[in-house]
Amino acid sequence: MEFIKHHNWRYATKKFEPSKKVSPENIATIKTAVQLSVSSYGLQLYKVLIIEDKKIREQLLPASWHQKQITEASHLFVFCNYTNVNPKQVDQYIDLTAKTRNLQLDALSGYGDFMKTKIKEKSADELFNWMKNQTYIALANLLSICAELKIDTCPMEGFEADKYNEILGLNKKGLNASVVTAIGYRDKEDHTQYLAKVRKPLDYLFETL
Repeated sequence: MEFIKHHNWRYATKKFEPSKKVSPENIATIKTAVQLSVSSYGLQLYKVLIIEDKKIREQLLPASWHQKQITEASHLFVFCNYTNVNPKQVDQYIDLTAKTRNLQLDALSGYGDFMKTKIKEKSADELFNWMKNQTYIALANLLSICAELKIDTCPMEGFEADKYNEILGLNKKGLNASVVTAIGYRDKEDHTQYLAKVRKPLDYLFETL
């Protein structure tokens, strides 16, 4: 399958070719793939920043353990989870669902109340971790579509979220930098691309009950 070939091709790119840029058309495709990601209840309690500005990325570099992918890649995607969820966000989703599916709000009120009840049952830490986890599902879609488009990626947890939040002004927006992904095109001198992919054997990774 081509899908499997593309995923065998991709790897966590360590050195990007700075002169090669991802086209606006491909960026639009990537954004749509992320938009279509599944999320708990469909709420999509996150926002994705696409950072092209070199000056901003230079500011982020020290907070990213000085990993050059931050500045050398074509684009930097910063997935941000909300730090809190309130009934208004649920109401906005219910309203959008009603408009999209041409339904009466009353027909969805029960589902809205159900979500609010289940969310209210979670502690502050549980809510934060729950929303942060959703960003990783969206990240997976980005990695998949980029592999299909033969665009290189490097997902990164090696950064200081608090400093990202400060530099990008996320705290005042109720957001937290969750996970970062650099995208672009591999440099021929990135020797990691020539290494065999290491994965656990299928019979070790999977168990049928």
